[in-house]
Amino acid sequence: MGKTAVVLFNLGGPDSLAAVRPFLFNLFNDPAIIGAPSPIRWLLAQFISRRRAPAARAIYREMGGASPLLPNTQAQADALEAELNRDVEPAGEYKVFIAMRYWRPRVRETVSAVQAYGPDRIVLLPLYPQYSSTTSGSSLRDWHAAVARAGLAVPSTAVCCYPQQEGLIDEMAARLRPHIAAARAKGPVRLLLSAHGLPKQIVARGDPYQWQVEQTAAALVARLGETDLDWRVCYQSRVGPLEWIGPATDAEISLAGREGRALVVASIAFVSEHSETLVELDVEYARLARESGALAYERAPTVDTGAAFIGGLADMVRATADGTPPLRSAAGGRLCPAACGQCPMPAHGA
Repeated sequence: MGKTAVVLFNLGGPDSLAAVRPFLFNLFNDPAIIGAPSPIRWLLAQFISRRRAPAARAIYREMGGASPLLPNTQAQADALEAELNRDVEPAGEYKVFIAMRYWRPRVRETVSAVQAYGPDRIVLLPLYPQYSSTTSGSSLRDWHAAVARAGLAVPSTAVCCYPQQEGLIDEMAARLRPHIAAARAKGPVRLLLSAHGLPKQIVARGDPYQWQVEQTAAALVARLGETDLDWRVCYQSRVGPLEWIGPATDAEISLAGREGRALVVASIAFVSEHSETLVELDVEYARLARESGALAYERAPTVDTGAAFIGGLADMVRATADGTPPLRSAAGGRLCPAACGQCPMPAHGA
């Protein structure tokens, strides 16, 4: 079969307080985030990163001065590589690399490392279960541009998304159940399934993210098997003046408090802990829940290196490396409906 390089894509995060502003600049200078022409986007990115840096530094200071996303992603890469090479001859047939979109290791560094490895094939695996042009789409475009510049002529296949992947859903459910039980001991439970928000105009252009988030939520609730569970999908981390998809997680927390619910919150779009789980959910939203009168506030951990999740990733990598097409619907077409025009997969029946 030969050697397979697996590239895990993630957002990245500053590795020091000094890195916060350049990290934010890289984020807002991405045309997938701000679609203005290059000179205007550069100026906007400079302005926004300068304005947001002090608040962002306070968040990272609360986590010890740096984002934990890289070490957490490295742990996932190590676990995936071990799982892929388990019972494989010759040993070491798979090697897993990390490429961060907005901080180190950047894509150009990863391309050089993959080139030095000399694989026979490459599997591109975003650590975003739900596809968006702003996350997976941006990372994959960045990768293909860097590969072209480097002249890395190796066949590659991307797993574009996996919103209903069995291992992902199993791991989420396993991590959620004890928190539902703990909250239920305090009163009637409301489960909030929170995902990162997105401006409405991006979804209106056909981005499939919101639709896929809803598929993840439905699959997770079905796996929990509680037919009378009170649950809602909501969205966090909105920034800027644009109108974002909703309902907002903070508004749902306040509402649940006023209605006398014991709250359970689970992140269904993040697969590892970082600022938006460890600070936004665990600190800011926990405080909001207390102030709103919630009977309890439980937050289920992300899937991280859970065996079911890592096993699910490995299954997708093996299938893709063997030439199986990326995830498709039961009918044989792409997963997303026709309204999701930015879905990168071929249309139904193609």
